[in-house]
Amino acid sequence: MSSQASTSQSGGESGAELFIRALENEGVRYIFGVPGEENLDLLEALRKSRIQLVLNRHEQAAGFMAATYGRLTGRVGVCLSTLGPGATNLVTAAAYAQLGGMPMMMISGQKPIKSSKQGLFQILDVVDLMRPLTKYTRQISNANTIPAKVREAFRLASEERPGAVHLELPEDIAAEVADGDTHIFQPSDARRPTASTKSLDTACEMINQAKHPLIMIGAGANRKRVSQALIHLVNATGIPFFTTQMGKGVVDERHPRYLGNAALSSGDFVHCAIDHADLVINVGHDVVEKPPFFMKPGGKQVIHVNFSGADVDPVYFPQHEVVGDIANSVDYLAERCGQCPTHDFSQFMEVKASVDEHLAEKADDERYPIIPQRIVSDVRKVMPEDGIIALDNGMYKLWFARNYPAYDNNTVLLDNALASMGAGLPSAMMAAMLYPELKVMAVCGDGGFMMNSQELETAVRLKLNLVVLIINDNAYGMIKWKQGQEGFEDFGLDYGNPDFLKYADAYGAKGHLVSRTEDLRPTLESALSEGGVHLVEVPVDYSENRRVFDEELVKLTCNL
Repeated sequence: MSSQASTSQSGGESGAELFIRALENEGVRYIFGVPGEENLDLLEALRKSRIQLVLNRHEQAAGFMAATYGRLTGRVGVCLSTLGPGATNLVTAAAYAQLGGMPMMMISGQKPIKSSKQGLFQILDVVDLMRPLTKYTRQISNANTIPAKVREAFRLASEERPGAVHLELPEDIAAEVADGDTHIFQPSDARRPTASTKSLDTACEMINQAKHPLIMIGAGANRKRVSQALIHLVNATGIPFFTTQMGKGVVDERHPRYLGNAALSSGDFVHCAIDHADLVINVGHDVVEKPPFFMKPGGKQVIHVNFSGADVDPVYFPQHEVVGDIANSVDYLAERCGQCPTHDFSQFMEVKASVDEHLAEKADDERYPIIPQRIVSDVRKVMPEDGIIALDNGMYKLWFARNYPAYDNNTVLLDNALASMGAGLPSAMMAAMLYPELKVMAVCGDGGFMMNSQELETAVRLKLNLVVLIINDNAYGMIKWKQGQEGFEDFGLDYGNPDFLKYADAYGAKGHLVSRTEDLRPTLESALSEGGVHLVEVPVDYSENRRVFDEELVKLTCNL
């Protein structure tokens, strides 16, 4: 019996209707996904809902969009798949959200669990599959339990550290009529706990006793309130700061105390400052993100300031922890610590001068194909202060992390936790949907772009204003560079590409090939101002990888 027939005869709500009403109660605006026949009852309930269905061309892209919604808003993004292959296509996105600390709920369909005439066709234990990738995964076996399971899933997805959750809604449970007294659970207004005064005062003592303290800003600090608190701390104490890749923009990187980005784990200019520090105040970084530096026994002290305690690792074992709401903790330190006459930042500022000089080199280089420094420089020049770039994963990500100054939090969307290829375009699409008044650019390698390039159709259908910059080397460039670093022969990493201009045109987007270096900036400016979906292909010369990373930085000494 269909859900419509069941509902009309009993007057109650079907499981699918109850599920959608529970999502509305949580404030859900969008569901991203690729429905299947096991989702049809849910789809019908969604049709009557104020929630907007965003139909994607691949479940992975739907998951990336939902995760990015969570990252940008702090609210849970929701995505949908059918059973079997639809659900397995969400696995990478689940890991992306879980490692990246992004609140996201996945809903997958399933065959009827009370009786089925299709045997084990397409049947996988998706709940067990999702267990190591999520904070919470459950199959719903009774329509009456839907509100409680939805509320619990949202609670856990949002709580620190945020992450992925999963609910499986079987076809017969979606059609099942819930009891008339089944009620929706309201979201809690619980606030994050505040760190103890004792731990905060100890941190202040350590800061005042240090001679060369340094602030590190990580992914967990990439929130508006934390950003304001950190500006307060830096201005109040004068302590210089650097960022991890995912901490970019938390404090405006034009600030005179900004030393640079630790895009590498060691051996870069900024590590001269890190090595000189006797205390690092780590705000919002944990070991899920690639380490920005390595701790050693007997070395510098580290204060861990985060929503949760530190995961101890051979390269990270902080001597003191301040656990609680980050913004409150940082504001307390700013008010209590102040400037200390025994602090000496002179060598840090020498490092800053060297970093600034290094990053300015070759920013106007006219070679063609275009070198990364010029690409980054031109992108920065065309993007407004509040413009958002979403980076896929590849060699160019290192160049943008190091060379692209971010002016506000979450204006550089990159992933240095799972570091999955294929996420750049969907992430940029989500930003363009949420902030139609802002300029948004996806920065992708040719490899990463082609992993979810079908979503161009989704972007065009949604009438997004989006520029997709494809940095093209006809190879998996980062692995090729590392292959050379290891002394291996050049093998197995080159491929061909489609004609990207025709490819864009086939989807209804506008394609542009940058055939001269001086054309890059005006091409990007024109595309950003015109609106609609634009694909800009720029051939890249990656010879600078070897010169900068394998030669110049290897010879770097910290006697700057």
